[in-house]
Amino acid sequence: MVTLFNKTDTGSTASEVSRKKDSYSTYQEPDTRVPPKARPVLGAVSVNGVEIAESDILSEAQNHPAENPGAALLAAARALAVRELLLQRARELNILATPETDPDGRSETDEEAAIRRLIEEEVSVPSATPEECLRFYENNREKFRSEPIFEASHILFAADPADQSARDAARGDAERLATVLLEHPSEFATMARTHSACPSGAQGGNLGQLTRGSTVAEFERALARMSEGEITPRPVESRFGFHIIRLERRIDGEQLPFDFVEPRIAGWLEASTWAKAVSQFIAILAADATITGIDVLGADGPLLQ
Repeated sequence: MVTLFNKTDTGSTASEVSRKKDSYSTYQEPDTRVPPKARPVLGAVSVNGVEIAESDILSEAQNHPAENPGAALLAAARALAVRELLLQRARELNILATPETDPDGRSETDEEAAIRRLIEEEVSVPSATPEECLRFYENNREKFRSEPIFEASHILFAADPADQSARDAARGDAERLATVLLEHPSEFATMARTHSACPSGAQGGNLGQLTRGSTVAEFERALARMSEGEITPRPVESRFGFHIIRLERRIDGEQLPFDFVEPRIAGWLEASTWAKAVSQFIAILAADATITGIDVLGADGPLLQ
């Protein structure tokens, strides 16, 4: 008989056989198990046994801007828990309400109408007295001044904030022209027509009357420091480029009389009182409810969105 193949490795020593066996023992079968399901973003949230779906919380989160997604989800969960708490109270009292439409044509849902009616019936908010309004006025007089008005002209050397070489060139041109105008201020309108990249250059740089918010913050700060007839000795930088500014005239704000602002103050005070009263009402409801997964009385967010 002829042996064609011999499985026995007669040339291997016992130690070699042992090493081979050990090398095979390190082999591991691939893990073919199904990965575990992702954990919920929040624990189960419920109000008196009524669970608030995670999908609803995720959808609501877009209405709560926050520094991070976790904070937005927490605010959304709290808002929906408060909403459910109020709806349960409205049903308990058999409150029904006809949805109303706001000035922009947006209509309430039936649930929103029920919550509004519940708060109207359950929360009492006193009107602000004239004495309270006067006390607020006297303690916050700086809030009740008319806005200052500025009449100004400028020459703009425009430059893209992302183009550093263009910014450097515009700065240099603006600084050179500012130096010339300090010596020859009467040439401002002519130079504006010649050099300004702003459409106002056609009117000698005149921007008309300016109030708060009319221009960028850097421009406003420069105007607030200037005197009538003054030209900025150095260009003012903004995202648009570099401005040489001349203040033509300024009308400082005046203290508004109490009689003029009393209705506005009363509205502020009543709105503040209303918010506090509603928060207290919700706190009372929450104290008597069984709420899981969220603290609706937490200090890191408002009770009512």
